Amino acid sequence: MDIEWRISRKDVARIKALTRQQRGNALVRARTAANLAQSKPQIRRKRFWYQMVSMRLTSLQRSGPDSHVARFIRTDPFPVSYDATCRAPRVRPFIAGALRDSGGIRFGGTIAKQLAANFRLLEEGEWAHALKQCNRLTRPVPQTAEREVADYIQQTCYGFGPKQPRNFLQALGLTRYEIPIDSRVTDWLNEFGFPVKLSAAGLADINYYNFVSDGVQALCAKCGVFPCVLDAAIFALKDGDAWNEDNVIY
Repeated sequence: MDIEWRISRKDVARIKALTRQQRGNALVRARTAANLAQSKPQIRRKRFWYQMVSMRLTSLQRSGPDSHVARFIRTDPFPVSYDATCRAPRVRPFIAGALRDSGGIRFGGTIAKQLAANFRLLEEGEWAHALKQCNRLTRPVPQTAEREVADYIQQTCYGFGPKQPRNFLQALGLTRYEIPIDSRVTDWLNEFGFPVKLSAAGLADINYYNFVSDGVQALCAKCGVFPCVLDAAIFALKDGDAWNEDNVIY
């Protein structure tokens, strides 16, 4: 069976008003410049690993501009960079120690275990395919290609549900359609009047996730707005002026 998304002129007007209201926000401007670019830099190991670590940290904990997670991600030099991780005698304790020393990051032991497993997977032969998949998106592609790459990341990497691969790809500047749907987005969609009451817990199921994502994409297509820009506008609405040119990381 197919679902027919019926979108009213009022819906369109509300989306356009939100994105127009937030277009000057630093996060919205950065997202527009990066993700809507016609040509994007090739993804290499260092950047891939940095964003894999960064985006895994955003699960089940605050990740706004002033959060412990955001401060860790902005640390220069990055405590668990690819080069530093390669030099570590034991990867899992190295990552766990860096997360513990930063303070305020939850589930550090679990995250370290999963990231160490991903590092081992990549180093033992997955790098070529992982980078090839990501680099499919360095030029504009249909939504189906973005979803295929997100599915590959989820099916291949440890600790990645439906949301995290989209967080990862969006932070790399690669995606226009597939967005990380979390409680902020579902709360906003419920307030907006999404046709069914959404539950953030249900988003762990890929079919439910894709159902919600399809609705967002249909709404955005009707409005002439890319989902990645709507996502940034929703975050900007929730965080106010907390985002600026110095702290944009998503």
